[in-house]
Amino acid sequence: MTAISYRLLGSHAPLTVEDYRRAARRALPPMAWAYVEGGAEDELTLQRNVDAFRRWGLRQRVLTGVGEPDLSVTVAGVPLSLPVVLAPTGLTGFSHWRGELGAAQAAERCRTRSIVSNAATYSLQEIGAGTSEHHWFQLYPWGNNRGHMREMLRRAEAAGFHALFVTVDVPIYGRRETELRRGMGIPPVLTPRRVLECATRPRWAYRLVRHKRFTLRNLVEEVGAAAAVQSVQLQTAYLYPDMSWDDLDWVRSQWHGPVFVKGVMDPEDAEIAVSLGVDGIVVSNHGGRQLESGVGTLDVLPEVVDAVDGRAEVLVDGGIRRGTDIVKALSLGARAVLIGRPFVYGLAAGGADGAAGVIEILRAELHRTLILMGCKSVQELDRSWLLGFDNVSVQTRKT
Repeated sequence: MTAISYRLLGSHAPLTVEDYRRAARRALPPMAWAYVEGGAEDELTLQRNVDAFRRWGLRQRVLTGVGEPDLSVTVAGVPLSLPVVLAPTGLTGFSHWRGELGAAQAAERCRTRSIVSNAATYSLQEIGAGTSEHHWFQLYPWGNNRGHMREMLRRAEAAGFHALFVTVDVPIYGRRETELRRGMGIPPVLTPRRVLECATRPRWAYRLVRHKRFTLRNLVEEVGAAAAVQSVQLQTAYLYPDMSWDDLDWVRSQWHGPVFVKGVMDPEDAEIAVSLGVDGIVVSNHGGRQLESGVGTLDVLPEVVDAVDGRAEVLVDGGIRRGTDIVKALSLGARAVLIGRPFVYGLAAGGADGAAGVIEILRAELHRTLILMGCKSVQELDRSWLLGFDNVSVQTRKT
């Protein structure tokens, strides 16, 4: 544990993801915190992601001789020590200067993987050179600029990235009003009050100025405020409202490894994606940052799993804060979960150590939960382990 995380957390080591969340809020100025924590418009979708997990209880069996439960899974052909992967988050260096590189290093320390956003503040080459494992790459399908996409994919392959995650739920940006109220527009709006708020976080401000990790380095090589604004403007200009399944099919044809489509919230879309030959589906609503008044990801996960019917791997993100949340997601058919905000909390509070700390907290909670449930392995989890509000198992209700 780093000195900064102890300073922010007080005299006690963090016990939960929520502890890291509180520490991150203390570490970041309101402008940066709004970017990490905010969602679209009234933030109903964001809240529904969290609430969806509360609608399920866990079945408990006793005297099952659990012993040491097996948490390991395989995703995209890669063995992982637990079913938790770091989701792609853009502009992560704005929360902590170690950014996406620190997150990837934390992931491989915990024997899992990080999905690096094409909106990262570290270049693909920097992350490839700074890590030992083959991590995974996330791309927005900019159909109006296939030449740029092809170049980005070749760079990712050359840097050693193994699997591709194509994010399809951002034809335009959702309206994140909490960010806009705090000045996180394009370009950011700095007022005397906001400058003062940043100054009250001197450690954060010093590192931001010193390391300049606030530019999307896969779009612009230069650093500094002007380059940062230019990179975000480029990212916005590349967004493609006319994006179609043809664009996904083209991207799939350009990549030589496993391809996952991220941002699927409807079983019919999952069927189409599988018919195009993708290797995996990520049930995701972008952490509630895009479509407002959407439903929670856990609410649609069973339908997507049924539509895919074993023809592709299914992952899920959104609202995961506890080991019990992981159990519920896996019981409803997910192969593994992606976490975004939780690892950013850890990163903001304690750099790579903090991000690894969040993963290890989730590992310990998952381990303990399986023992208390009487379940020997995450591979055994299915719908029979869940109880709804009517105390009838999902499997029984389905029949």
